[in-house]
Amino acid sequence: MRRPSPLVDRVSSLDIMMTPMIDVVFLLLIFFLMTFKIVSPEGDFNIKMPLAAPRTGPPVDSLPPTKVTLLADDSGMLSGILLTKRPMRDFNQLHLEIRGAVDDVGGPGSAGAKALEVELDCEYQLRFEYVIDAISAISGYVTEDRRIIPLIEKIKFSPPRAPP
Repeated sequence: MRRPSPLVDRVSSLDIMMTPMIDVVFLLLIFFLMTFKIVSPEGDFNIKMPLAAPRTGPPVDSLPPTKVTLLADDSGMLSGILLTKRPMRDFNQLHLEIRGAVDDVGGPGSAGAKALEVELDCEYQLRFEYVIDAISAISGYVTEDRRIIPLIEKIKFSPPRAPP
C-alpha cells in the first residue's frame, strides 16, 4: 500500500484568504469613485439645419436671427466675416460682439439671451474648419476657473447656395 506524500497533504489543505482580496477590491472601488470627474461633452451644439423646402408663414421666434456671413475665396480659405453686414477682423472680434449683444439682453443664461438666434450663412466652397471656428465663437466660452458660459444656444444654417 502506497502512502501519500506530505507534499500532497499540504497542497490539499491550502486555503485561499478571501478577506484581504475583498478589502483590496473595495479600496480600488472607493479610489475610482472618489477620483472620477464628470466632464461636460464637447461639441454639443443646439443647431437647426435647414429643411428641404422653405417654410411659409411668419417666423416662430420673436427676435429676428442675427446673421453671420462667412465669405470664402476660390481655394476655400476664409476671406471675410460679416455680422449683420458689418465686417469683422477675425473670430475674436465676432466673439466679443456676440458677448456684447448677449450682455445687453440680460447676460449669459438669461431668458433674453436664450431667445437670441444666430443664422450662419456660409459660402459653398468654405472649408469646414472655419464653420466650426464660427460656432465656437458664437456658442460660448470657458472661464479661467473652467466654467462653461453659454452665449447663443440657437444656431441655424441658412439654406445652401448653389456652387459657383
